[in-house]
Amino acid sequence: MDKQTRIYVAGHRGMVGSALVRQLRAAGYERLLTPARDQLDLTDQAAVRRFFARQQVDVVLLAAARVGGIVANAMRPASFLYENLAIETNVIQAAFEGGVQRLVFFGSSCIYPRDCAQPIREDYLLGGPLEPTNEAYAIAKIAGMKLCEACNRQYGTRYLSVMPTNLYGPNDNYDLTSSHVLPALIRKAHTAVSERAGTMTVWGTGTPRREFLHVDDLAAATLFLLQQDVDGGVFNVGTGTDIPIGELAAMVCRVAGFDGELVFDTSKPDGTPRKLLDVSRLAGMGWQASIGLEAGLARTWREFAAAQQASAMA
Repeated sequence: MDKQTRIYVAGHRGMVGSALVRQLRAAGYERLLTPARDQLDLTDQAAVRRFFARQQVDVVLLAAARVGGIVANAMRPASFLYENLAIETNVIQAAFEGGVQRLVFFGSSCIYPRDCAQPIREDYLLGGPLEPTNEAYAIAKIAGMKLCEACNRQYGTRYLSVMPTNLYGPNDNYDLTSSHVLPALIRKAHTAVSERAGTMTVWGTGTPRREFLHVDDLAAATLFLLQQDVDGGVFNVGTGTDIPIGELAAMVCRVAGFDGELVFDTSKPDGTPRKLLDVSRLAGMGWQASIGLEAGLARTWREFAAAQQASAMA
């Protein structure tokens, strides 16, 4: 991929999109298109078509999406399904109409069946029922991935999909009503430390196992795939290792310096029992994650704590 390639990063202010921008700029790619939401509403089909008609776009990185944790998915399934479908179909179709040959669609490990064999291979898709707590989001992501595959078959485009595991890092969502498990734990630990609390509550039993990937590793994997000149396909992106939520909570407390008691609220849902991706396809091409979980957590904790301190002083 030439350094003069014009790359449109959809969702550049989000956790994934901002990581992609950092990675691309560090690698010398400066011709990045990053219109803000008030400049380009991706749910507006006409606006998206006008954007691609006016801009010369070589590569699209489709990281824009409505995202959230169990509570957000359960409360707003129609919003999650509609908005993600609208974003995906508008951008992918307009990209094709605008002559864009290369596009990366960012999916999620939640696209895979709830109870499929572990670790999860790319070809397990559609092999069983989805996890009910995030079904709407998963269906939208499956549709976007399948649209990319269909474009490749029908039009000869070179659109590929990456399926990251649970992500964390800069620009994550720390709102307890809509965040995923790891940022929620970081937020709770910060509050517990600040208030000198004796306990910290963790949702569920603590037994489900999850895999976590620093978002900078996802950005590195994406650039690797683009530089490998991959024509299409689906690629899991993860670390290949997982951890029980209870152990993760203890790790967060250790990093945060909280030595109180963990209390597990078993009235809250656990979600999928286990989600561990098979990352052998990408590993076979020569890429693997480089940021260890505890080191990545420590970095993320420092960034979050510094942001909280700056906000309090403002």
